[in-house]
Amino acid sequence: MTFRMEADGLEWLFNPLHQIVSWGASGAMVFGGVVPYIPQYRDIKRTQNAEGFSTYVCLVLLVANILRILFWFGRHFESPLLWQSIVMIFTMLLMLKLCTEVRVTNELNLKRRSFADFDLHYFWHWSKFTDYVQCVLAFTGVTGYITYLSLDSALFVETLGFLAVFTEAMLGVPQLYRNYQNRSTEGMSIKMVLMWTSGDTFKTVYFILNQAPFQFSICGLLQVLVDMAILLQVYLYTYYPQKPASHAAHPVSAKAL
Repeated sequence: MTFRMEADGLEWLFNPLHQIVSWGASGAMVFGGVVPYIPQYRDIKRTQNAEGFSTYVCLVLLVANILRILFWFGRHFESPLLWQSIVMIFTMLLMLKLCTEVRVTNELNLKRRSFADFDLHYFWHWSKFTDYVQCVLAFTGVTGYITYLSLDSALFVETLGFLAVFTEAMLGVPQLYRNYQNRSTEGMSIKMVLMWTSGDTFKTVYFILNQAPFQFSICGLLQVLVDMAILLQVYLYTYYPQKPASHAAHPVSAKAL
């Protein structure tokens, strides 16, 4: 009888603790992905210079998270993952707004380009933030309509989910290739890579423990491998340099090129 009372007492203690930990993990999942962009945003705002951040990062993350939200309509997954996508979309739109304003301000002679020009040579290099919004809305409308027509197809839904997470998983590949071409990681922020690695590791563990769709876990592991490969490049090119180091370097985001 005493043992049972002690067990009930422990259960009364651990249940709220488990709930708090669960809420904390969900909160970290929702907002953790945008944390690395906060110092990047503040730096651009302070210096009025957006050259160190590629807006193609915003493009990749917008596409990936829009597709993930559409995937949710075909196969529901954890709510924190859905909210993570919504928060990331708003974050990338804020980054785009700031970068566009700074670029236009610094380049007074910049010829105005718009989404309505339909000029592939200047795709994602437009002069107004509203052009990016129009592009995002057009992409969402087209893919949303196709998804609506194809929700009954399990193959389409699973492919959509794979494309969403695979697109995001490939975010670090351009930086990996750039380091390989330059035989150096000079100019790349190691702190940013470490933040991405820890965040991607946490995210992948979260996917596995919460039994998220298999696409999430596989691409999460792939994302961690890409991050680890970049860190390996840091080690190799630091201790086994393959070209003379230059003195002028600006730290930029590891996934911003």
